[in-house]
Amino acid sequence: MTSGTGGRGPYRISIPSRSDAFLRPLVEGIGGPLGRHADPGRVSARWFTLQRVLILFTVCSAVLAAVAKNPCRVGGWSSPDHFYRACYSDWPELYQSRGLGEGVLPFITPGALFEYPVLLGLLASATAFIVDAVAGGAEIQSKALLFFDLNMVLVAGVWLLTVLVTLRLASRRPWDAAIVATAPVIILSGSINWDLWAVLLATAGMLAFARDRPVLAGILWGLGTAVKLYPVLLLGAVLVLSLRSGRYRPFLAALAGTAGAWLVVNVPFLLRDPEGWGYFLTFSKTRDAGFSSGWYVYNALARQADVAALSPAAVNIGAVGIFGLACAGVAVLTLRAERRPRFAQLALLIVGAFILCNKVYSPQYALWLVPLVALAVPRWRVVFVWQLGEVLHWWAVWLYLGGMTSGGAPEHNLGLGVYAWAVVAHILGTAYIMAVVVSEILAPRQDLVRRIGIDDPHSGPFDDAPDRFTLHSRLRPRKAVRAGPLGER
Repeated sequence: MTSGTGGRGPYRISIPSRSDAFLRPLVEGIGGPLGRHADPGRVSARWFTLQRVLILFTVCSAVLAAVAKNPCRVGGWSSPDHFYRACYSDWPELYQSRGLGEGVLPFITPGALFEYPVLLGLLASATAFIVDAVAGGAEIQSKALLFFDLNMVLVAGVWLLTVLVTLRLASRRPWDAAIVATAPVIILSGSINWDLWAVLLATAGMLAFARDRPVLAGILWGLGTAVKLYPVLLLGAVLVLSLRSGRYRPFLAALAGTAGAWLVVNVPFLLRDPEGWGYFLTFSKTRDAGFSSGWYVYNALARQADVAALSPAAVNIGAVGIFGLACAGVAVLTLRAERRPRFAQLALLIVGAFILCNKVYSPQYALWLVPLVALAVPRWRVVFVWQLGEVLHWWAVWLYLGGMTSGGAPEHNLGLGVYAWAVVAHILGTAYIMAVVVSEILAPRQDLVRRIGIDDPHSGPFDDAPDRFTLHSRLRPRKAVRAGPLGER
């Protein structure tokens, strides 16, 4: 009996309104927990199937996201108003400041400089081309608004696909995809940049890997890396699982797929315009610590106290060094744990460590973690605490930026002190959710996904694989440890 993704087999699905102690009392106002007469599989679901309900959740959330940006759609994106209205988006800003509205297309127009990876630049170019074809003679402000609207519609579709992919990955816990469908951080930050495209590709790659198709998984992760860097980090989770199980072929296949897809996208533009292609790397290397990173807060407080701040080179070394130590810690945890950690757990730890160590942090980076949280630690109380910290940071960063970048009215601004505490709240919230994952790795009987004897529905070729190497057993072959059946709580 396996727990492979794509079919629930003999397992009954988990109902959060019954099994989650935090969620159960909250649903009393809307009729109480799902009753036995509404059990999926026992009676006809009629129109409101689980998938359609999740689609409805996502559509409602996307409407809320559009409403949140409406003050800027009506009043325009101008500084500092778009900060004080909390409706800032990179899309209209980049459309006007990078020349997209004047026919400059990133990675297509020779000599154009764009501080993002190639595939993201091509997404921006494609949408800008459509806008120019539809409204070529309009004013730049009108075209910027159309550029935002077009990207908003596309991102809503990407969000919906991400929910459906998470639904497929969640196996016997399909309602965990509601975490993605209703995430406040996606509602508030999903339309800041194109990050949800990378999130979709990373999550789709996880689904391909769960279905034992590592080459396809690698291709999707390679395409995701050509949008944003983080999907390549999922290979780290595959690597440590390969080390523990002694099965290296899945890692090599995924690595080949990732490298191949990334090279196919990047090499033509590298050969055509090396300077334009390399601008993303140069910009990332030479820029100062970005707003909302721990490095930025340290430097800002150091300057305020008249203490030497860290140079970009020092921050680069520190960020890479600490992230390397974090990855080594994840590897040691994987090889020392009594039971092999799940793929989603390791992916969340690695991506979370990258977010905390990186010298740049933007509110939309929290989107990277949402599907991983839904798959790794689907506890609504934990999700609520984490997202509360992210929402507080989202609110604080705009009021801080209004004063720092635009000289807005002092009564509308947050000072460095309050802003620093908001950044600390974001860091502690991310660290908290990672700590919960570590605790469940060390005590696998607490893992909700592994209830009733399931091993790892997301790990594809590693599911139910015996251990071949652990730090406490050295090279002695070791049979995989499986938890006994446990009932729902």
